[in-house]
Amino acid sequence: MSEQHRVPHPAEPTAPTGPIAPAPVLPAPALDVDALIDDPAIRIVVCCGSGGVGKTTTAAAVGLRAAERGRRVVVLTIDPAKRLAQSMGLGELDNTPRTVPGVDVSAGGGLQAMMLDMKRTFDEVVLTHADPERARTILENSFYQSLSSGFAGTQEYMAMEKLGQLSACGEWDLIVVDTPPSRSALDFLDAPQRLGSFLDGRFVRLLGAPARVGGRGARKVLSAGMGVVSGVLGRVLGGHVLSDLSTLVAALDTVFGGFRERAEATYRRLQGEGTAFLVVATPERDALREAAYFVERLAADRMPLAGLVLNRVHVSRAERLTRQRALAAAEALESAVVTTAADVSADVSPDGPDAPGTADDGTDGTARSASFPYRTAGVKDPQPGHTPVRVERPTAHGPVAAAPSSPQHPWTAAAPLTATLLRLHAEQMQVIARERRARNAFTAVHRDVAVAEVPALPEDVHDLDGLRRVGSLLAAGAAPAERGDRTAGARRATGLG
Repeated sequence: MSEQHRVPHPAEPTAPTGPIAPAPVLPAPALDVDALIDDPAIRIVVCCGSGGVGKTTTAAAVGLRAAERGRRVVVLTIDPAKRLAQSMGLGELDNTPRTVPGVDVSAGGGLQAMMLDMKRTFDEVVLTHADPERARTILENSFYQSLSSGFAGTQEYMAMEKLGQLSACGEWDLIVVDTPPSRSALDFLDAPQRLGSFLDGRFVRLLGAPARVGGRGARKVLSAGMGVVSGVLGRVLGGHVLSDLSTLVAALDTVFGGFRERAEATYRRLQGEGTAFLVVATPERDALREAAYFVERLAADRMPLAGLVLNRVHVSRAERLTRQRALAAAEALESAVVTTAADVSADVSPDGPDAPGTADDGTDGTARSASFPYRTAGVKDPQPGHTPVRVERPTAHGPVAAAPSSPQHPWTAAAPLTATLLRLHAEQMQVIARERRARNAFTAVHRDVAVAEVPALPEDVHDLDGLRRVGSLLAAGAAPAERGDRTAGARRATGLG
């Protein structure tokens, strides 16, 4: 990836004060997504990652944002799931690019989407690169029909083929690829090597030998020898299967050769400066372990890595209120409510302090202990005249029921809700701490990988507005020390601020 798409390492962040605050995020270069998609030299963006990390959403959001910034984009998904079609408002996707409605094309761009259909792609290749008679022989072959529908590795071959077709036609200036959601997402990079190994294998050469040998006499001799071998293989595999396979190999000889050449050309294109790979993950240990695998695999294949997109990152604007402090405050409030409930129950009982002559402050019959909760919670005594409420809290001796808050204690109405919110905040801070540990473990090993963070959204993305929101957050999603006002502005613009 070009250096212009990176932001230099940020300064070391300052940890929030307070006991056991979440660890600061280790510095990493910031991934500038807008600079990436605005660069006319970038013609292919490949999104890869494990399942369930928001990879399809990221690919769709990148494609939409690029289109609305003036690029002519096609999003190709190799994932057979329908998430891409649903998020773009399309009923279905197939092997033909479909225009996505509702995209702002005022900047001169456009957006189309499609889903790889490996059988149709295989059929198109046969029809394009074989003469009509040979094409008919291939398409009617029973072994070919099984091969083109689900044979191991066919999807990877066809992904490379389709990517080469889209890149060569020149109709789009940016292709965004959504790979399958698994560790095998990058297996299509092996297509040229696998295809070469398959074509050069002894078994395939043996089956296709009679068709390759010139001269009728030579073919008759070789066919006689093949007859002996075929008899043995026919008893093992079945004569019909062997016959179909031999016919297919002979017919596909020239077509497979074209496959290999085109796949190798596409492979070289993917290694070029016009391609950028985005590894997508969530800030969880397993997802980042898979991300590390992808980063190392791309480096081994000399593929240009743009950076890491970290989705569903939990953030808080109150990190100085640590988990321990939030839990302590919640426990103090809950303890104060229980104490107040017990005191008020005693105050209103026939034998309690409210009975004539039992006030321990000598004036209005209100127990002095009633002011205790305010000293514990650090708040002032409330003003009289508030509506009484009932508070029910368990104690060591069983539930305290029917303990109303008096006008002197209206704060007890809000105390349970406040305590609940404090506990939720404590859980949030625990999640943030865990995510940062996982992210820092990745960054400690891969310090030069640029990172863009996308905050966790309150709902799933299911339309273009949701994709625009993700795109805005993605463009502003540098690491926390780099984000600054850009992220704050994006969050306000998308309703998360």
